[in-house]
Amino acid sequence: MILWSAFFIFLCVIVKLIKQVNTMVRFTDLCKKFGQVFIPAKYDPDTQNSYLLYTRKNPTECQTLLLGNEKLLEASNFNPNHRTAVLLHGWIDHPDGRFSKIVRSAFLEADDMNVIVVDWKDGADIANYFTGIKNTVKSGEGVARFIAWLNHMTGADLSLYHIVGYSMGGHQAGVVGRNLDGKVGYITGLDPAGPFWRFNKHKLKKTDAQYTEVIHTHRWLGYFAPLGHVDFYPNSGVWNTCKCWTVICTHDRCFKYFAESLRSGGFTGRRCRNLRDAKLGRSTLPETLKMGGVIPKTGRTGIYYMQTNETPPFSRG
Repeated sequence: MILWSAFFIFLCVIVKLIKQVNTMVRFTDLCKKFGQVFIPAKYDPDTQNSYLLYTRKNPTECQTLLLGNEKLLEASNFNPNHRTAVLLHGWIDHPDGRFSKIVRSAFLEADDMNVIVVDWKDGADIANYFTGIKNTVKSGEGVARFIAWLNHMTGADLSLYHIVGYSMGGHQAGVVGRNLDGKVGYITGLDPAGPFWRFNKHKLKKTDAQYTEVIHTHRWLGYFAPLGHVDFYPNSGVWNTCKCWTVICTHDRCFKYFAESLRSGGFTGRRCRNLRDAKLGRSTLPETLKMGGVIPKTGRTGIYYMQTNETPPFSRG
């Protein structure tokens, strides 16, 4: 299992860096990233994280918020009476990546709300996976401090927060919720990272929020065992109808499914007796539940299975 984990980490580094080459990243920048495998850069989320606010008043141009900066907050469109989604990207990623763009747009289509994209790329955009794990925890603690400050300044209520994390950001969502005493209303873990997280005490837990939901789409790259109050396994959580059969394609399906759920309210899962039944695609219990969405399904529990279409719209209803 350790060899498989190391192999998938290596594949992810290669695929991610190739994508960055295709987006005009200089060769010297790539050398710098590989150099960080051996000499990790220092990372302080309180000074290096920024928080990019989008609302229906500014759906495409962000307003930057910083911990402790009251002037930026006062000049922003943040509305403490609205729901607030906080988006946490993954390892070797950035706030302009596909996850952040697709999910933030879907939220604003679904509801008049605050969407805050956390820019923690200084801690995430590094080639050293193990440093990435440490920085995930650091960033989560920093994000919790930012939310506590934001609520102190505005009177916003934690019950109206929805923390959404993709891959390594899925575990970071748990760190955020835990450092806010589990009072966050809703956490969604989108295929939280699997390699080397099984015995990590900082991994996502259902008690990190009032309602925690997890969508599993990659059996090896993601954390396959249940983590939330409710765990969904589309297509048994394996390969997820990607014709290209690439590691990243299947891993990415989680946020595409989630974004579609915000827009359409689709994706009905059928409850399974256990994880084995979900892996085998056996959902013999009559209970059903909608996956994703804007509103938490507080009080619901269990493991759910569904099939999806190969191409958008992915939901079969």
